[in-house]
Parts: sequence; structure tokens; C-alpha cells
Amino acid sequence: MKCIQKTFVLPAFKRGFHLITNKIESQIPELKTVSAGLAHIFIHHTSASLTINENADPTVRQDFESHFNKMVPENAPYYKHTLEGPDDMPAHIKASLMGSSISIPVTEGRFSLGTWQGIYLCEHRDHASGREVTVTVFGE
Repeated sequence: MKCIQKTFVLPAFKRGFHLITNKIESQIPELKTVSAGLAHIFIHHTSASLTINENADPTVRQDFESHFNKMVPENAPYYKHTLEGPDDMPAHIKASLMGSSISIPVTEGRFSLGTWQGIYLCEHRDHASGREVTVTVFGE
């Protein structure tokens, strides 16, 4: 059994849902040495999140952004945490709803995602910097 762990910073993305599967795989060349295992991917932030979903049609990512903005609006009159701007509290709520980590099987040196699946960075802030991510892989 081997353990691989890497922490790195993704480039800054604009607000929205972004495919980052290739960016993550490129940071872990040792992944190619794992024939069977499990990858855990964790984002070190409270205003961005991770999920797995459709990787082919970009309108899915646009619809995610539209839906989450309607479901968790900015400037709700009951928000108390407002000093960091109108997008901050909604970003925290969205990040909690989506989650800060995902787990993916690893097979023959690659993430074992479905045909139409990709890893999303869900950026919930208007002006975010790069996001720190830790990937831990256990396997053989």
C-alpha cells in the first residue's frame, strides 16, 4: 500500500462552476503508478467547494450557477455576516451545501470517473484568488 499526498494551489477562477479534472491529475504524476486505490480531494476554503458532475455540456455548469444564485441569493436581509461583501455569506452557504471534499476510485493510474463525469471547482466568490487543494491517494 502506498500513500501519495500533494497540496497545491489552483489558478484563480471567476465565479462559477469549472472543470478541473485535468488540472488535478497534472499535479499528481504519481497517480499513474496506482493500479487500484482511492483518491480524496479536499479544498481548504469556506467559500468554494468541490463536486462531480457533467463534463461535456458547459450549459450544465451555467445552470448550476444560475440555480445556486437563485437558491442562495445575495443581500438577504437576515444575513449578519456582511463585512466581506454581498457575495461572501452566500458563498459560505453554497460551499456547505456542496461540500469541501470528494472521494474518487483510482483504476490503472487514472481517476475512475464515469463517461460524462468531471471534477468541478465551485467558485462562489466574485473575486477569489487561487484555491488550495490537498489530494491524498491510497492504493497499490
